[in-house]
Amino acid sequence: MGLKVAVLMGGSSFEREFSLASGKQVCAALEEAGHKAVPLDTTADLVPTLRSERPDVAYVALHGKHGEDGTIQSLLEFLDIPFVGSPASVCRSTWNKDSLHTTMETYRAMTGDAPVASWPQGICIARDAFKDMGAATALDLVKDRVIGGFPVAVKPAHGGSALGVHRVDCQDDLGEAILDALSFDEHVVIEQWVEGVEMAVSVLGTGWDAYALPPVEIVAKQGLYDTAARMDVNAVDYFAPVRPSSLSPDEGDASAIRAEVERAALEVYRAYGLRDLGRLDVIWDGAQARVLETNVSPGMTELSLFPAACKAAGLTLSGVLDRLVSQYAR
Repeated sequence: MGLKVAVLMGGSSFEREFSLASGKQVCAALEEAGHKAVPLDTTADLVPTLRSERPDVAYVALHGKHGEDGTIQSLLEFLDIPFVGSPASVCRSTWNKDSLHTTMETYRAMTGDAPVASWPQGICIARDAFKDMGAATALDLVKDRVIGGFPVAVKPAHGGSALGVHRVDCQDDLGEAILDALSFDEHVVIEQWVEGVEMAVSVLGTGWDAYALPPVEIVAKQGLYDTAARMDVNAVDYFAPVRPSSLSPDEGDASAIRAEVERAALEVYRAYGLRDLGRLDVIWDGAQARVLETNVSPGMTELSLFPAACKAAGLTLSGVLDRLVSQYAR
């Protein structure tokens, strides 16, 4: 007998439309697996509805604020409703893109494992520092504070779907990019711009039982893999799994590089303590796997990378979601 699954979607973040599309796909996959999906927008009626519906388990298809920052997870924990995905404490950590360095240092000191993952180095500055303390007058320091100087990446410290993300090639363009990033968040990250093979590594499981699905290679046909490109089926080519020739002309080297990319993703996944599923955005820069950010609520739309990885691994989305929700049956 199937479970009653509350699928939480929509919300009020900048990523609402992504979330609604993901939620629709999740509901369809759960119904295909024999469960009863109850789609719920996260409005003011959410808690009364959850208490009256009394779902067996919840699935969080929310993206962005409230869905990935621990808000909905802490609410579900308070209501004692089991849910698929990482707990609130983990979501609060991964939501902050500036937390990766400290998280990895702590994890490596605790485990003593040989490091695999790398990441861009940079700085994080609060909006108030620009608004009230004159930080905008010191933008000439960026070229010295960010290793390698320009180009740099400018992005909100919190958020997803590439909203507010810019490549900046010179100091003259910094101000406008920072202002746009700060329109989405209270903090801005300015970090090394990394060139290379862009991939998404989806992960299933928890702790040492977690495993990586085949990396999906992302090739924007023009410009960046930005918000508009992610919503346009004709703007991006996806290769699942990543093409060996993109990593190395030598087949053996390509296989070793792919394995290193997967290990790097798993190292970060475990360091944060993610549960059930997640997605890591990684770039192979020709020498190392550079992890850009962590996603606790992967997109599930027809254009999303998690379903593509499942297909490449020979898995169906309905089968994966069935296993994820069934483990929380009381």
